[in-house]
Order: sequence, then structure tokens, then C-alpha cells
Amino acid sequence: MTSLPSVKLDILSDPICPWCYIGKTHLDKALAEIPDHPFVIEWHPFQLNPDMPREGMDRRAYLEAKFGGKEGAVRAYAPIVEHAEQAGLSIDFEGMKRTPNTLNAHRLIHWAGTEGKQTAAVDTLFEAYFVKGLDIGDPEILADIAQEIGMERDVMLKLLETENDIEAIQSRDAHSRKMGVNSVPTFVVANQHAVPGAQPPELWKQVIADIMSQLEAGPKDE
Repeated sequence: MTSLPSVKLDILSDPICPWCYIGKTHLDKALAEIPDHPFVIEWHPFQLNPDMPREGMDRRAYLEAKFGGKEGAVRAYAPIVEHAEQAGLSIDFEGMKRTPNTLNAHRLIHWAGTEGKQTAAVDTLFEAYFVKGLDIGDPEILADIAQEIGMERDVMLKLLETENDIEAIQSRDAHSRKMGVNSVPTFVVANQHAVPGAQPPELWKQVIADIMSQLEAGPKDE
């Protein structure tokens, strides 16, 4: 059987975005059910809080500033909790003590991509933040994550001490905003069709089925 050509799936995401975590979980379920899917996935940086201090901030203070107090934060997070549970995820919101600046986490994802470990980095960052409540702005924790996915811990620590790729990450983020992306996750199929939000596995299965059927049919005669 002839293998179908691959189709690029670009994903704009932030490691502290709960909807990104939920959206990836939904996508993973669909991909697991269609193992011969044509997608080749690449992750792209988008910071929810680009103006966050580099050292991050106390999470309670962050939530109260963003949502106008505890009650506003609880209201905002209620649908997240519900959708996370439906996706089979257990997010430890109480365990999160700091809201990090994710610039260095995005650098880690970028560098992991050069070693073919980008999705592993994304998965491990999500788990570190949402399940373990770790501060993924801390270089030591990022170096631990790098080691966990098979990268060199000491090399990662040294890289994080430099300014390498900071400008590139920020300009890619700014470019996405200029192109009209204002929330994540945003999935871009074949560089043409944007699919915003944490879509259910059923939608992804339909998208994949449609793409595969178009690929099997081959190019249309003009």
C-alpha cells in the first residue's frame, strides 16, 4: 500500500495554558485511534503573559489581578476544571504556587525540536506544571525536564544562562499575533486552515478522515 503524503499540523500553544493541555489531550486521543494519520506536528511559541516578569509571580496575586479577585478566578476556571475532568486530566490548581514567565520553557521546546523531542518536551512541561505544580520558569526545573526527555541537563542549564533564541521566540510570537492569532491553542492544518480552541477528539477524527480521503483521491484536474 502506498503511503500518503504528510500534512503539516502547526500548533500554537503555551505550557501554562490549561486549554492547550486539554486540546492536546483531545488531539492525542484522535491520533491514537488513527495511527496512520498524515500529520507531522510542530509546536510554536505563544505567551499568554508576554509582559510577565522574568522571574514569574505569586499565582494568587496573578489570578486576583487578572480576574478581579478570587471569585472571578473561580468563575473563570470552572469550565476548565469541567473540561479537564471530561478529558480524563487531573489538574492540581491548588498545587500551583507561581505563575511563570514561559519564555525559557518555549526556548526548551525550540531546542528539543532540533533533537526530534519537541512533543516530548511539551508533554513533560504540561505534566510538570499542571500535575506536579512545578515552577516551569525555574532553569533548574527546565534542566530536569530536558534530562527527563533525553537531553543533556548541563547543556540546557548553560543555554538557559545565555540570551540564545530569545529574540527569535519573541518575534515568532509577535508574528502570530500580527497574523490574527489572539488565543491558544490554535491549530493550523496544511498552512491553510486554522482550528482554534480545545476541539473534541471527534472533530479531529473527522478532519483526519477528510484529509486522508482527499489525499487518496489525489490532485483534482483543473
